[in-house]
Amino acid sequence: MVVRRLVHAMGYRYRLHVRCLPGNPDMVFPRLRKVINVNGCFWHLHGCPRCRIPSSRRPYWTAKLQRNAERDKRVRLALRKAGWRTLDIWECQLVPQKRKTLLARIRRFLG
Repeated sequence: MVVRRLVHAMGYRYRLHVRCLPGNPDMVFPRLRKVINVNGCFWHLHGCPRCRIPSSRRPYWTAKLQRNAERDKRVRLALRKAGWRTLDIWECQLVPQKRKTLLARIRRFLG
């Protein structure tokens, strides 16, 4: 919701979870042919401190999170091949201390 509010306040309109695109991207800007995905650090294996693999059932979680990361790469490649530009925003970048940097990244990407 943080990213949605920022983008909307900048005057951009978007569609949510467009099923006809690979990976059902979070935010789609059809006229610009751009996509923004907001990823959870844990579920998409970001590598920041928020991404700690649980100590119980470690092999299960390692394999599952690796598959998620590989799927993300395949989806980004498929979108790129279809002529779409993508921006990935991570959960750890949504904290208020990093809001200015995030806003600048989004503005650069969409502008």
